[in-house]
Amino acid sequence: METGLRGKNVLVPGSSSGIGLAIAQSLAAEGANVVLAARRGEVVREEAAKMPSAVGLEFDLSEETAPSALVDAAEQAFGPIDVLVLNSGGPPPGTAAEASDEQVIIALHQLLVQHQRMVAAVLPGMRGRHWGRIVAVGSSGIQQPLPGLALSNMGRAGLAGYLKTLAAEVAGEGVTVNMVLPGRIDTDRVGSIDGAAAKRTGRSPEQVRTDSIATIPAGRYGRPEEFAAVVTFLASSAASYVTGEQIRCDGGLVRAY
Repeated sequence: METGLRGKNVLVPGSSSGIGLAIAQSLAAEGANVVLAARRGEVVREEAAKMPSAVGLEFDLSEETAPSALVDAAEQAFGPIDVLVLNSGGPPPGTAAEASDEQVIIALHQLLVQHQRMVAAVLPGMRGRHWGRIVAVGSSGIQQPLPGLALSNMGRAGLAGYLKTLAAEVAGEGVTVNMVLPGRIDTDRVGSIDGAAAKRTGRSPEQVRTDSIATIPAGRYGRPEEFAAVVTFLASSAASYVTGEQIRCDGGLVRAY
């Protein structure tokens, strides 16, 4: 399949490891110019050096002006952004009943506000060129809220509402907007969530993982590169008629239609 990504300029925040790094690697393999960004600047620079056409930028997206500054830096490296991947770490585990005002505000800032600011920075150019791809890394918790991850459930659901609304507004201008929802992908983030569940329930992390796998029809955790392949398709020219969608990559974990 021809992806049409050769020579496209791509920005992937949160790409020092895990899902974000796998996405950057997959898009780079299709010939895109990739900007990796994360707080661990040395790591993203090292990873970018392994790719045909990539740069690594050190950014902390929790800072107010970071989204627009990151887009500016990415465009200085390669030119206008054609593909924006919305990706970040998640807030700490916790229950809905115990969530404080401050925690909710931080979660919404991290998972909604800063992502909206990045979109606002790239969207005028995409609309002007009549081509663009916005692909967000979401969570299965958007469709089936995850116990003990109330802050993530809230923030990512807010992002989903924003992106679904946006998708309809720009669909006629060649810009697609989609989300990919991971289930249990084998990353450090999922490992830390398993560790928190183990502490909360008095089980070992190994038992938590075993019990979790038992709920997945595929019988295993997913691999980051499997998730990245879905993102790459949605970023491609082949997916030009797919927009406003939430596509699960979860091994059948979520039972909803």
